[in-house]
Amino acid sequence: MASVTSTYARAFADVVFDMRLDPAKTLQEAQSLAQLAASSRELRDVWEAPSIPAEEKRGLLDAIVARAGLSKPVRNFVAVLIDHRRIKFLDPIVKEFEHELNQRMGFVEAEIISARELGPPERSGLEAQVAKLTGQKVRARYAQDASILGGAIVKVGSMIYDGSVKGQLERIREAISS
Repeated sequence: MASVTSTYARAFADVVFDMRLDPAKTLQEAQSLAQLAASSRELRDVWEAPSIPAEEKRGLLDAIVARAGLSKPVRNFVAVLIDHRRIKFLDPIVKEFEHELNQRMGFVEAEIISARELGPPERSGLEAQVAKLTGQKVRARYAQDASILGGAIVKVGSMIYDGSVKGQLERIREAISS
């Protein structure tokens, strides 16, 4: 599946840059369509049914695109997935598309987990530190996990920077027991 998602994601990213589309707007439109498909079992059933002709599936897509005011490139991208019977991979392809856009625009994706909700100054401070560590601009996703007690855990690619109180206590416990 990874090769399917990356192939379509890279191809769609190529279209975005070749046509000089707004990457953020295109991503938002693709995400909203993927979210709609994920939340509607009936829509997925129609789009994934091999017995329903592709023309009918594209007709349904056109109605959704018209109602939501989505762009033609996003419509065409989803139509290709319908035609190639890859529509069931829409959500992972859109996630890979986001990753591909971030890479091409020089962004690094970071997941920042904190014990509590962080305010704007704390978020920008953390993002500045991650940018300094990686040498790249940061696109951060935030999550909360009260079990870390305090501090934050930052995940960038396969690297994990654990600045949580829980992590510090575990390292102290290991140092004492060795």
